[in-house]
Amino acid sequence: MPNQSPPRWPKRLWVVRHGQSAGNVARDLAHDSGEHRIAIETRDVDVPLSELGYAQAEALGRWFTQGAGNGRPDVILTSPYLRARETARTFRDAGGADPDEAICGDERLREKEFGILDGLTTAGIHAILPEQAEFRRLLGKFYHRPPGGESWCDVIFRLRSLLDTVSLHYADREVMIVAHQVVVLCLRYIIENLSEEEILEIDRQGDVANCSITEYAHDPAAGKDGGLVLLRYNVNPPMEDGDAEVTSAPDAMVAARG
Repeated sequence: MPNQSPPRWPKRLWVVRHGQSAGNVARDLAHDSGEHRIAIETRDVDVPLSELGYAQAEALGRWFTQGAGNGRPDVILTSPYLRARETARTFRDAGGADPDEAICGDERLREKEFGILDGLTTAGIHAILPEQAEFRRLLGKFYHRPPGGESWCDVIFRLRSLLDTVSLHYADREVMIVAHQVVVLCLRYIIENLSEEEILEIDRQGDVANCSITEYAHDPAAGKDGGLVLLRYNVNPPMEDGDAEVTSAPDAMVAARG
């Protein structure tokens, strides 16, 4: 018989990667031309959406308006990074949520910090910091922590705290999180109780697309106290004629704007 105790988790949880950013565009240009550094002059936190990124966020909002989101969020939590906040606001303003819905920033949803690797391409790391390239090869991306930066484990540590807050304050609500590629993957790791090997295999299968959704629903029969069950992963809204294309950027060993 399903557990009848009050739910500890949201009724529904959507995790969204931000739309394409100016940093994603600059990163692709740098890699294609073999540059060592990504040509972005602002702080990573201040990198905005590209024009295409805005169109992707609008398409996602329209998709939810049409009912394809399986509901609409009544709580929106976002990374404090500009590209995530712009995605959340554009999604809401396009009808994805009530126009008066507050968008709450939470620093625990910020991008993975790259430390001394920030702004370097893969070629740049091998050329400028070859010892870090070797450390990462030996340790793997899950455990490698560049000086001044974070490993995936560090991101997971802060996200466990974030999910405790979600459980405490937003049980039985419809919650959307807007963040970054590594955050999407690390939330899957926590919520689904995955192993290092399992989440890295998911990562190897393909990048998290810009403005894609990963959706969970609460199931009172999942585990002793109920839990969140994955319904779909990395799904993009269909694009209208002349609308935004689907884009993604890999979370490589570089300081990519993910």
